[in-house]
Amino acid sequence: MADLLWDDVKSLFDPGLMGALPDVVVPGTSVEDWQAVLDLVEGSGWTCRYSEGGAELPVPGAQAVLSRPAGAECPELQVRPTAEVLAIFRFYAAEEIDFDVDLRELQGQDRLDVLCGFLTAIGRRLGRARPGGTAGGTAGGG
Repeated sequence: MADLLWDDVKSLFDPGLMGALPDVVVPGTSVEDWQAVLDLVEGSGWTCRYSEGGAELPVPGAQAVLSRPAGAECPELQVRPTAEVLAIFRFYAAEEIDFDVDLRELQGQDRLDVLCGFLTAIGRRLGRARPGGTAGGTAGGG
């Protein structure tokens, strides 16, 4: 991805400044959007691991995950678009897709390109791709 150069953004990927696992949030989503992301993960060939309370389980449908009882532990889905890049999805609410990226792994142009491709794939699947190839959403420290 020629648009975003590592030398221009590397300070934003410094775990010491930004935290090791900053949040990426796609606001204004629904159960159907979550299901679209789960379908994307399944269809992409990316490695993934779903767990609830530390137990690894098959990935359920979005409706099942998001309708868990109040007070239940929040499940997580670890997704690796490549072996070197990790995104951890947390199923807090249907209204926003929330995941962390591990900045300790996101060092260098090659891995930045993987992250950009991952975000673009999610944005396109959700119909939120922007010109220039980046997905809609916000990032914050975490």
